[in-house]
Amino acid sequence: MVWLRRTTHYLFIVVVAVNSTLLTINAGDYIFYTDWAWTSFVVFSVSQSTMLVVGAIYYMLFTGVPGTATYYATIMTIYTWVAKGAWFALRYPYDFIVTPVWIPSAMLLDLTYWATRRNKHAAIIIGGTLVGLSLPIFNMINLLLVRDPLEMAFKYPRPTLPPYMTPIEPQVGKFYNSPAALGSGAGAVLSVPIAALGAKLNTWTYRWMAA
Repeated sequence: MVWLRRTTHYLFIVVVAVNSTLLTINAGDYIFYTDWAWTSFVVFSVSQSTMLVVGAIYYMLFTGVPGTATYYATIMTIYTWVAKGAWFALRYPYDFIVTPVWIPSAMLLDLTYWATRRNKHAAIIIGGTLVGLSLPIFNMINLLLVRDPLEMAFKYPRPTLPPYMTPIEPQVGKFYNSPAALGSGAGAVLSVPIAALGAKLNTWTYRWMAA
């Protein structure tokens, strides 16, 4: 049964990593992600934080080795960069899809697990909080390096975008003035229960395989 349990674990890891790429492609282009001053940045930051932490903590607790979360985030990053090449082949700019900065946040999760001597609960609470807090900040820095994103949204619309989702000029100051702070706050709150879910999935998989 050991081979079946391991196969199930690795299959889950691959599925989550591939889904991270799909989520980035669907929500991470210039029309959604880089209209970053307002709602889209917060929504995308929370989705990326929770998606990263559930897979990373599952994989890390499965191996029990600090550093595994960073390895998992690297897999997600490579997948997304490969997918960017597909858009480039369709004559879009190579930076049409902005790859989120997952790796530093995953490193913080690994560091928490290592510093607490592989304490699972500390990894869930402290590591999950750090991932939720840090990822929006790293992504904001990432987006500041992108050239004129809103102009690119109008110049290169997604071919699959429905008419009611065409990009509009954001209303500055209409909702809130600090998307990075709001994204970090919401991400920190939501990443902890999602991290607990990832840890629980690890336990459930073992129990299911042992049945």
